Amino acid sequence: MISISDCFKSLRARNSCALIPFVTAGDPDLETTAEVLRVLDRNGANLIELGVPYSDPLADGPVIQAAANRALQRETKLEQVLEVVQAVSPSLRAPLILFTYYNPILNQGIEQFLNQIAVAGIRGLVVPDLPMEEANELLQLADAMGIEVILLVAPTSSKERIKAITHLSQGFIYLVSVTGVTGIRSHIQADVKDLLMQMRSLTDKPIAIGFGISEPEQARQLRDWGADAVIVGSAFVKRLATGTPSQGLQAVEEFCQTLKAAITTTEAKKANSPVTNS
Repeated sequence: MISISDCFKSLRARNSCALIPFVTAGDPDLETTAEVLRVLDRNGANLIELGVPYSDPLADGPVIQAAANRALQRETKLEQVLEVVQAVSPSLRAPLILFTYYNPILNQGIEQFLNQIAVAGIRGLVVPDLPMEEANELLQLADAMGIEVILLVAPTSSKERIKAITHLSQGFIYLVSVTGVTGIRSHIQADVKDLLMQMRSLTDKPIAIGFGISEPEQARQLRDWGADAVIVGSAFVKRLATGTPSQGLQAVEEFCQTLKAAITTTEAKKANSPVTNS
């Protein structure tokens, strides 16, 4: 499994927009979590975001909150999640990004937590409730362990704050497309394009856009605006929770293929096609 930064370098060389699905660990069970990581990796995911279930998920909408509650009802623990990651990660091409809130990190101790996830095979970390002003210790320790900490830019962020976040964020920058929590929405706000262009004037780091993306047309629109990646969460979590685990995995597989096809340009398809001799 390569680093997040190297993954984006490769994607840019092929003029390819990345697909980053999100799923909640332990929903409907840890066995299905292991299998969905493999399914996503085989069907177009360039990176995969794995959410650790948490009892007070402030950034998550109702779909992901419900998934976290189901996982917690099954007594899913971080240690179990990392056991799954350690078993599956050697077979994956897509770098794994762990999504977790800061309290579990503090409870374990930052260095111990980072060591655990690094050993398991995690390559990136998103902590949505960690303010930039308090992130230095985590950023420095994570960098020493080969883990890239991705920081979030909100639509309400000032230009000065955006500049500071783009400087500190590792791997890529997570641009939140809406003010509020995650969830399925019918359209992407037009001011996201302006914010993306503003960020482009400040940094050449990859920019991924998430929150509210649920349809192939929305993903394609963000690619056309210049996003380096699209992050899709609730739409995957909802499909995985529908029907039996087998039916959920099938729905995830088909949706992942559809999304990847929507953001793959003709140029990228040519670059990824094998060369044959006539």
